[in-house]
Amino acid sequence: MKKAAVSVLLAATLCAGLLVGCGSSSGSTASEETAQTETAESTDAAAETTETAEAAETTGEAGGVFKLGGTAPLTGAAAIYGNAVKNGAQIAVDEINAEGGAVQFELNYEDDENDPEKAVSAYNTLKDWGVQLSLGSVTTKPMEATSTENFADRIFALTPSASSTAVTEGKDNVFQMCFADPNQGTASADYIADQQLGTKIAIIYRSDDVYSDGIRQKFEEEAAAKGLEIVYSGAFTDATSNDFTVQLGEANAAGADLLFLPIYYQPASLILQQAKEKGYEFTYFGVDGMDGILTLEGFDTSLAEGVMLLTPFNADAEDERTQSFVQKYQEQFGEVPNQFAADAYDCVYAYKEAIEASGATADMTAEELCDLMIQTFPTLNFDGLTGDGITWDSTGAVSKSPKGMIIEGGKYVGL
Repeated sequence: MKKAAVSVLLAATLCAGLLVGCGSSSGSTASEETAQTETAESTDAAAETTETAEAAETTGEAGGVFKLGGTAPLTGAAAIYGNAVKNGAQIAVDEINAEGGAVQFELNYEDDENDPEKAVSAYNTLKDWGVQLSLGSVTTKPMEATSTENFADRIFALTPSASSTAVTEGKDNVFQMCFADPNQGTASADYIADQQLGTKIAIIYRSDDVYSDGIRQKFEEEAAAKGLEIVYSGAFTDATSNDFTVQLGEANAAGADLLFLPIYYQPASLILQQAKEKGYEFTYFGVDGMDGILTLEGFDTSLAEGVMLLTPFNADAEDERTQSFVQKYQEQFGEVPNQFAADAYDCVYAYKEAIEASGATADMTAEELCDLMIQTFPTLNFDGLTGDGITWDSTGAVSKSPKGMIIEGGKYVGL
């Protein structure tokens, strides 16, 4: 900014000199006086610009735009998650910028196609752009890759949705807005046992997905502690995620009355459809990855009637904050937001609160901001769309209460 101001001063002086030099050979006293006056005024204006620029660098209030970026699957099979996160974050950025306060954001999302190598490449593009604060990556495997880069480069990251503990382990500058996988598994088993939702439990999970398998492992541990009987546990992989007749048949033969699904909603929708075709009747209980099943294109939502899940966000909640967000999301993107969008929205506002609490300014380097965020986030008590009184510990793990929801009449209803 200082260089720009000096350039303005030199340019103004040069232009004024040219005006004097280009006068007639005889010249007039009036013309010389006018030129001198213009030169003096230009010099004063340039000096004022320099002072303003220096003040802005000191306070961070003028031109105080923080560069905020992340990687997400904006194309490909997981694009529904990536675009939800991008859209939710954009609404928050637009709201904050419209307030005209000292904290302003410029948002940039790069496509990683849910691929770790492409995620690192996308991360490097953001780094070249000058990203100061990171929203990490949306899905777990890409986030495990980019979080290593965040740690090495000292760029603070707050991921809305990558839930593996490997994302944060050994990295003091990587935090999560979403529940960690172990927490979801434990909380689900506790909820099922406490509410007496089932006595014989079957599990269908994706073994090559750290999100699904991580939740499954903790669920089984807590289920044993709670006295729940697991009668069947069946795995599938990405390559076998279209046919669940074997798993469903074995769960039914084992006498399961509740089917626990620690998976995303695309395979869950097929499980519901194929169980219906076979005439199997289970109680279904899922996790936050199933949020959004009602908006899946071509899915018969009546199949999800009675499905229960734990999620931090309910788009049908009646509080003003949620309804405002849902209305804006529907107006801009033509669909109901899921918890991925809500978590991203909360990430941006959590950053704003941390910036204000720490006194951070946009002229700081990413490393300087990283140090402040590490110090500040564990001190926050944040109220967002996905929970009130949200806190973080020094490991980056978030603490917030999940909501038990049931799908009734094509909507989420609180249990």
